[in-house]
Amino acid sequence: MPIEIKMPALSPTMEEGTLAKWLVKEGDTVSAGDVLAEIETDKATMEFEAVDEGTIQSLAVPAGTAGVKVGTVIATLAGEDEGAAPAKPAADKPAAAPKAEAAPAPAAAAPVSTSAPTAPKPAGARVAASPLARRIAAERGIDLATLRGTGPNGRIVRADVEAAQPGTAAAPAPALQAVAPAAAAPAASAGAQALLDARVPHRIERLSNMRKTIARRLAQSMQEAPHIYLTVDVRLDKLLALRAELNAALESQGIKLSVNDMLIKALGKALMIAPECNVTFAGDELIRYDRADVSVAVSIPGGLITPIVQDANGRSLSSIATAMKDLGARARDGKLAPEEYQGGTASISNMGMMGIKQFTAVINPPQATILAIGAGEKRPWVMPDGSLGVASVMTATGSFDHRAVDGADGARLMAAFKALVEKPLGLLM
Repeated sequence: MPIEIKMPALSPTMEEGTLAKWLVKEGDTVSAGDVLAEIETDKATMEFEAVDEGTIQSLAVPAGTAGVKVGTVIATLAGEDEGAAPAKPAADKPAAAPKAEAAPAPAAAAPVSTSAPTAPKPAGARVAASPLARRIAAERGIDLATLRGTGPNGRIVRADVEAAQPGTAAAPAPALQAVAPAAAAPAASAGAQALLDARVPHRIERLSNMRKTIARRLAQSMQEAPHIYLTVDVRLDKLLALRAELNAALESQGIKLSVNDMLIKALGKALMIAPECNVTFAGDELIRYDRADVSVAVSIPGGLITPIVQDANGRSLSSIATAMKDLGARARDGKLAPEEYQGGTASISNMGMMGIKQFTAVINPPQATILAIGAGEKRPWVMPDGSLGVASVMTATGSFDHRAVDGADGARLMAAFKALVEKPLGLLM
């Protein structure tokens, strides 16, 4: 009996993925452990291995297909007692929908039609057309029923409308000054956007799985977690001096501490001083963590990922620096394992290297705390003796889930963080 190979769940939160690349073809013989494909999840590209042996009978989902739901059959494996079906000619492979269209993606395992353009629809029949094609047709006064569709299943797409000459229309396009019927009032903004889309050069890009996940999680955070923001200014001079001394001592080992490495350690220790902020709100329960696993925001092509420095409160600065160098490199290459970016008890996001003076960050659910770090800069500063001088100062803003963290608890965390940065010898203990 043929064995169905299904889209795997490569992480606990994965619901769909992109079949980036097939590493086998129809007719190939595979064994358990052989790599079949590369699959893009919302955060990384991972290899998918065979668990059975046999011959690849068919590849149901073409390489490059996005939005393949977990559990969808992507290939069929013939057992040892079965012959593999002959490979189909390349011309029979399903064709991908044009990227310029905003049309919905086809079902993950369903082939896309490559048939010839359909004939014009008879009067009164429903016309299948993409939203963009409808907008352009409405602006140009083109009757969609008179066009032949070249898209999937005869759907009329943008190119069909743009190639048509304005002619017989079902009804002339209304003048811009015409008063729309009352029932159509809610669509006014959509109509204005349609005109803008038609006049301004643009392109439409399908969202990546990563961008979809970022959008969903951050929208969820802002909708569900009432944010409270607390800000402190922190003097950096002593921390910068200590960093210079430590880097001189570590140079022979090939280790170089960044300011961010030291701030990760400071946040880890501050979370132990104010453990009320090292929590997760879980409905009618509060989860309290006995260790600070700090998620660190790292910008990568197409989005953001948060590799985790485990036990940030207990690790040495050199260990944190080594871990971050490795995690950051593999994050940018899409090679992190799910457990290396899923979890964490609190987060830190540093935009100081981009020149940002101050910002507020969105809480990374299900965490309750995230620290936003601004740029260090020279500012006027009142010295301990009361005199006015110049110091290196940065602004740090904590975002807290007010369902789990009271303002006073958040203030204790910010005070502890400030004290550790301004008296950085405490980071070595």
